[in-house]
Amino acid sequence: MGWYSIAPVHLRFAIKLATALVLALFVGFHFQLETPRWAVLTAAIVTAGPAFAAGGEPYSGAIRYRGMLRIVGTFIGCIASLVIIIGLIRAPVVMIMVACLWTGFCTWISSLVKVENSYAWGLSGYTALIIVITIEHEPLLAPQFAVERCSEIVLGIVCAIVADLLFSPRSIKREIDRELDGLLVDQYRLMQLCLAHGDRDEVDKAWSGLVRRTTMLQGMRSNLKIESSRWSRANRRLYAINTLSLTMITQACETFLIQNTRPEAFPLEYRELFAEPVETVADVHRNLKRIRRIFSWTGEVDTPVTLYSWVGAATRYLLLKRGVISNTRISAVEEEILNGEPVVKPESAERHHAMVNFWRTTVSCMVGALFWLWTGWTSGSSAMVMIAVVTALAMRMPDPRMMALDFVYGMVAALPVGCFYFLVVLPSTQQSMLLLCISLALLGFFIGIEVQKRRLGSIALLAGTINTIVLDNPMTFEFNTFLDSSLGQLVGVILAMVVILVIRDNSKARTGRMLLNQFVSAAVSSMTTNRARRKENHLPALYQQLFLLLNKFPGDIAKFRLALTLIIAHQRLRDAPIPINEDLSNFHRQLRRTADRVISASSDGKRRRHFSQLLDELDIYQEKLRVWEAPPQVTEPVGRLVGILRKYQNALTDN
Repeated sequence: MGWYSIAPVHLRFAIKLATALVLALFVGFHFQLETPRWAVLTAAIVTAGPAFAAGGEPYSGAIRYRGMLRIVGTFIGCIASLVIIIGLIRAPVVMIMVACLWTGFCTWISSLVKVENSYAWGLSGYTALIIVITIEHEPLLAPQFAVERCSEIVLGIVCAIVADLLFSPRSIKREIDRELDGLLVDQYRLMQLCLAHGDRDEVDKAWSGLVRRTTMLQGMRSNLKIESSRWSRANRRLYAINTLSLTMITQACETFLIQNTRPEAFPLEYRELFAEPVETVADVHRNLKRIRRIFSWTGEVDTPVTLYSWVGAATRYLLLKRGVISNTRISAVEEEILNGEPVVKPESAERHHAMVNFWRTTVSCMVGALFWLWTGWTSGSSAMVMIAVVTALAMRMPDPRMMALDFVYGMVAALPVGCFYFLVVLPSTQQSMLLLCISLALLGFFIGIEVQKRRLGSIALLAGTINTIVLDNPMTFEFNTFLDSSLGQLVGVILAMVVILVIRDNSKARTGRMLLNQFVSAAVSSMTTNRARRKENHLPALYQQLFLLLNKFPGDIAKFRLALTLIIAHQRLRDAPIPINEDLSNFHRQLRRTADRVISASSDGKRRRHFSQLLDELDIYQEKLRVWEAPPQVTEPVGRLVGILRKYQNALTDN
């Protein structure tokens, strides 16, 4: 039963991939391109890559967006290669080494930018290296080769987009509408659980699941954004819903934490308000109307602040959710919500990880280049290309070793498959374009099914086979050339994997400590009297860093609880009525400078010293708050923050 339910979707994408390959092949030969295989290879990678990432047929716009990234990356790489060749044409070895450095630099950049844009930078790095090593003996042909490569890649991308449009790409809008309803129901259940002060492990599981789902909804919003411009209004609403969802998680978890020390803060009547179970979003809507009516009687002052804030956020969520589903014109009330607060972008905590990626890519490419120049192996250039491709693309993955292993499996499988096509299929079909297209379509069809199952080595098998079989104009069948090319690919991916294994990435602990210190800095920075700074919305950035922490340390509950506690402290201090005077304002700046020194410290010793200084300054700050008669809404959260920092001082300062 399950096989029949998923088979049509798998078949549709397999046909789409086959169509993209055939279109690229036919158009490439029709326009007498010298190397049509670049167009076919581009169509294959652009179409299959999003399907492998999605584990099925990609949503509408994903293939088009990946194609645009590939065009941008190719053009950047071509321009960089021309600059390198023009500047170093008289020193070929130096020219190749500089191209290796450029590849490493692009990998470093791709490790710091957003994941969805990293593909363009990784591609630009190995594109420049491919051009440099291809024209190493004929540098005057560099401009011609760069133009040809760009045109063939653009042709392949156009064919991939046309094939995607021909077979009705599925829209992600229906999935978003369904997720919005389910997310609100689970948010309500989390608040019920926190108010009832249920099992701590159950609360941890519920809030971490909601963090993941909210992050996933943000990714779905990105897919909707690139799908069509007609969803621009829904996209704006979803951007605000992301903040509202994170606000609700924060308020619910703070409700739970407050009851650890002050259970009397939430009397029984408030718990009974949320006690009624909910199954659908209509149940949540009905309960919220009843709760808002009761809160209008009690007033904001006499209502627990976390409950009042949670209900307000849930109400705005419902309003924007209806707008997302209908995609109607944005009302004045919605516009006020959407323009509420400027969102702050997070700073990368993976700088050390990015530097490791730089050295992995640069060293592997240089080793490959020296091996090629020393041995004079005709297919050493193929090995270099594969080294650059594997290291540039694998470094952004959560597990680069598995990505490299995927390439190894794919290239091993590409050797017999490519041999079969080279010796049997292509010689029998070279007189008939129809038979040639059918043979390539069958290859794309069967691999397209495996790609959707995330079969290890499937994409590398497709790319490796297309790269080694003869799809040039005119076709020539020299077995030595095929064997050299296939072995060059295999040696290249093996060398890349060896480098990844030898140059270990020891940045995991450092990244975790950096993330936790960024949470500390955000909490300290929220103590300010500057109105513009207080209006800045740090919540999406903080939860994005928390999601990275979840991925880096999937089983470390202590780290998650500490990070969530610091996020809650940030939100509470951001809204605290801190007295406005020059003395406190100057001390706020001093606290921020010290917190920045903790993050930027180059050693554990310096970090511990700056952290101790921060704790001493916070003690002075608490005394200043007492002198200036700050209300309990300020002194209590500051005291809780200082207690947290003292308790977890070792975890925040040592690797």
